[in-house]
Amino acid sequence: MILASNSLTTPELGTIVWTTLIFLMLLVILRAFAWKPIMQAIKAREESIKGSLESAEEARREMERLKADNEAIMAEARSERDELMKEARDARDKMIAEAKKQAKTEADKMIQKARTGIEREKTMAINDIRNQIASLSVEIAEKILNEKLKEGNEQNKLIAKLLDDMDLKEN
Repeated sequence: MILASNSLTTPELGTIVWTTLIFLMLLVILRAFAWKPIMQAIKAREESIKGSLESAEEARREMERLKADNEAIMAEARSERDELMKEARDARDKMIAEAKKQAKTEADKMIQKARTGIEREKTMAINDIRNQIASLSVEIAEKILNEKLKEGNEQNKLIAKLLDDMDLKEN
């Protein structure tokens, strides 16, 4: 056993030659048959990784572009919203102003109509009062004349006076 353990640590020349020869043959066989496919696989993997990195970079740039487009669209939407809100406020203010103007016009018309009605009623009341006063005056005058004219001599004096007044007015 000692020899066996010694042969492993100090190999014989034949073992070294055969091991080296087998190793070199294995390298030649691997180079001939496996080296190109392995290198092609490594190169393909490298190109795949490079393509993936380029795709990822392109996707990142696309995302940044989309984000910028989205921000621009959002800014435009905010601008349109603000413009619509401004137009709505302006329309509301215009409608309120028109409604106030129309209400003032209607109120002025109603006030003028009321004043005209009051003036007409006042004129009618004054005319009615005048007519009543005239009617009462005629009644009072009639009663006074009836009392005065009951005396015969007074009747003749009144007729003479009225005739004299008429003569003076004609001249």
